[in-house]
Amino acid sequence: MAPIKSLLSPLSLLLLAARSSGHVLPRAAVDSSSAYDYIVVGGGTCGLAVASRLTENSNVTVLVIEAGESVYDNANVTSFDGYQSAFNTAIDWLYKTEAQTHADGRALVLHQGKAIGGTSTINGMSYTRVDAAQIDAWQEIGNEGWTWDNLYPYYRKQETFQIPNKHQEAGGSSYIKSYHGFKGPVSIGWPLNQAVHVLGAAVQSAYEALGLPASEDPNGGDLRGTTAYPSMMDEETRMRSDAARAYFWPHYPTRSNLALKSGTTVNRLLWSDEKDADGNVVAEAVEAVSNNGTTSILRANKGVIVSAGTIRTPQVLELSGVGNPKILSKANVTTRVNLPGVGENLIDQINNSVYASLKTNATYDDEAPVASYPNVTDLFGNNTSAVGAKLLADLPAYAEKIASENNNATSAADLLKLMKVQHGLLFNHGVAAAEVIHSSTGSKLDAEFWATLPFTRGNIHITSNDPKEQASINLNHFMMDWDAMSQAAVAKYIRKLYETSPMNNMVGAETSPSAASVPADATDATWIQWLKENYRSNFHLLSSAAMMPREIGGVVSEKLQLYGTSNVRVVDASVLPFQVSGHLTSTLYAIAERAAEFIEQADGRF
Repeated sequence: MAPIKSLLSPLSLLLLAARSSGHVLPRAAVDSSSAYDYIVVGGGTCGLAVASRLTENSNVTVLVIEAGESVYDNANVTSFDGYQSAFNTAIDWLYKTEAQTHADGRALVLHQGKAIGGTSTINGMSYTRVDAAQIDAWQEIGNEGWTWDNLYPYYRKQETFQIPNKHQEAGGSSYIKSYHGFKGPVSIGWPLNQAVHVLGAAVQSAYEALGLPASEDPNGGDLRGTTAYPSMMDEETRMRSDAARAYFWPHYPTRSNLALKSGTTVNRLLWSDEKDADGNVVAEAVEAVSNNGTTSILRANKGVIVSAGTIRTPQVLELSGVGNPKILSKANVTTRVNLPGVGENLIDQINNSVYASLKTNATYDDEAPVASYPNVTDLFGNNTSAVGAKLLADLPAYAEKIASENNNATSAADLLKLMKVQHGLLFNHGVAAAEVIHSSTGSKLDAEFWATLPFTRGNIHITSNDPKEQASINLNHFMMDWDAMSQAAVAKYIRKLYETSPMNNMVGAETSPSAASVPADATDATWIQWLKENYRSNFHLLSSAAMMPREIGGVVSEKLQLYGTSNVRVVDASVLPFQVSGHLTSTLYAIAERAAEFIEQADGRF
């Protein structure tokens, strides 16, 4: 097990009676002898990457505060086969959502990692980036400098790509060398004993017959196609390459400027009783509580980096008095920064699976499943233009509905502009509109799928000033017609694939949905009802502290600085302004790598 060292200094002060009026920290309470330059709130995917990069400078001191503990030798984490085995264990936050009123009143459980390494310790390890146009859209809505070309070096900086051997290539591995980095902390590759059999080849052949080509490498900014994508893993050891193993443990034992306080949850940020020259509030410390109930006030000399994740970051901010005054007042928290976008614009994806049996007695066990990334033309064919026109006509109503539920944090007019950008990504730029992961165990085939760009927006908000009380999470799944219709289109696309040679010679009866529940001539309404009864969250939650201009409901600037503050940044999935195709982790690492440079370039001004 990796060594756990003690903090460089005690860092524990007697908890002063917190001033309920904004949680101001009296200047006399600050103990400068037990302070760090930066405090990172959350030792997860982004938090550890930022902390690691900042402490490459030996003159910079960083304290990481993480609610979880080390999972360095936890078999549910380290194993390449470990996905979902850590769910519902002690390292899973197990967040509960509100009943989803548009999905037959179902409440859901959201799995997020509670460990040093965060959700990177329990996710599916998939390594795919995004379509280039999706990053360019961030600049289009007002985030200057956020383009694919500018972010691309940080994708390469994060990785050590393991070039596949001939056996792995025979099993479907393919790559374009120039897309990848070879000196980064995160190991990217395929299992050495990658399965080689006819099923994966049959899936790709059938897709090609439908017009969807094989992709030589999905990580160059164009996702469309089919791929046996790589994973975040070390090929030789078959171990997961999570944020802790990649960014943190290699440096923690030897860097005296990198400290960790695990098993400790940050309740809120504490503010100076004086503002800066521009009227911004100044964070001086954080209030944190350990698992044994001990509360500490921990000081940051230069700034605080909030990396608590899409679900916890809004809670920390609102408990600190940053958010919508109406929501804060109901929770008995005094407003320090009026920032209505906090907790709004929450975006998730809907996940379903189609299961089928094999016609033959052959069995197949995949280690590197085949994924497909179709665009709207692949899904809707000759109807694409009509579908796009109908969606465009529906967008004003979508915007009005979301604005009515988000306290007008983003106006209907601004939401419409944002939604038109997303519409353009789908119907003008042809970004991946869905992901389908084809895998097999024995004689059972699984096609797990999700439409990538829903238009629904939900929210996360505190309902109490008690940090132990979970915030209210409402995902609003299926609120918009597009989300249900596009998910149904993917399901029908999978059926079409199974009817296409050579898959039609291999696939037997569908076991879910059965022909009885969703017949061949089923209407969209029948499909959608089945989807609602059988879906789960895709656990790709983001946008609850969106990087957008403040006047349209943004929470952080293009430099990830929290509006209305002088020295707080947010660096995690909550800042992404749009949902993305592909998997999140590669993009989160890229954002964290760039954020560390923002902080370094600020030279103490944060």
